[in-house]
Amino acid sequence: MKKFKVSYVIGIVIAIAAIGVLANSIKIVPTGYTGVRTTFGQISQNVVQSGLNFKIPFVQSITLVNNKQQDVKFDNVISSETSERNEVFFTGITVTYQINAEKSAWIHANVSNYKNNLVSESLVASALKTASKTLTPTDVTSRNILEPLVKDNIQASLNEKYGSEVVTINKVVINNATFDDEYNDKIAQKQQAQMAYETQQIENKTAVEKAEADAKVKVTQAQAEADAKRISANAEADANRVIQESLTDEILREMTIDKWNGELPKVTGENGMMLDVSDIMQETNYDVNYITE
Repeated sequence: MKKFKVSYVIGIVIAIAAIGVLANSIKIVPTGYTGVRTTFGQISQNVVQSGLNFKIPFVQSITLVNNKQQDVKFDNVISSETSERNEVFFTGITVTYQINAEKSAWIHANVSNYKNNLVSESLVASALKTASKTLTPTDVTSRNILEPLVKDNIQASLNEKYGSEVVTINKVVINNATFDDEYNDKIAQKQQAQMAYETQQIENKTAVEKAEADAKVKVTQAQAEADAKRISANAEADANRVIQESLTDEILREMTIDKWNGELPKVTGENGMMLDVSDIMQETNYDVNYITE
């Protein structure tokens, strides 16, 4: 009976040991990760792919390396200058990076505490300061200009430090870029002056446009009056020409007769001599009606 109990206990121990050995022989590498195999402290350069992987129990170990996109955030204020020597302060910085799966073993072997030190704050601060010093105060507050420039600077620094295609910077986000109070006051004054200038320009443009419009109206009116006078003169000239062309000798004689009051000239002369014929006409009883007939 005692032998049975001892055998039973030994069997359980062996089973537990076997399970332990089996568990220590298997390593599951999740999707998005690679494994780095170490044998007696020696790192293998061949990475372990995702899935179920076997290793020698108590001899080998497999360490996981995250190859997904990862964010590292920096809460401290980073101060720098613009190209015009204006002091600027940056906060809310987030860098998104990704470790090349083929370089996982190299990273694990060569970068101490790579999870925290791979993209360090000092490296990001240096890249940010280098970028801001090339930009004007206006451009340094434009995320579309600043963030891509900082991203390229960080990537260049990582390539120089670790080699190309080891770490890829996918994105940089800089939430805030602010200046000191003195510069903010200057910016406010400049904006007010700019607004006043633009308002004056609009008023000047409006005045010029109105003056031009008024001038055009006057020119149009003068042109219309000139055209009207010319048309009237042309019409009168045409009428006179028609009348003149239509006056024949017979018409002129008839018009003269129509306008005659029936009296003959009382004075006539020739070669400078004037003769009053009114008395003669009375003596001879000249019949005017006879002439008109």
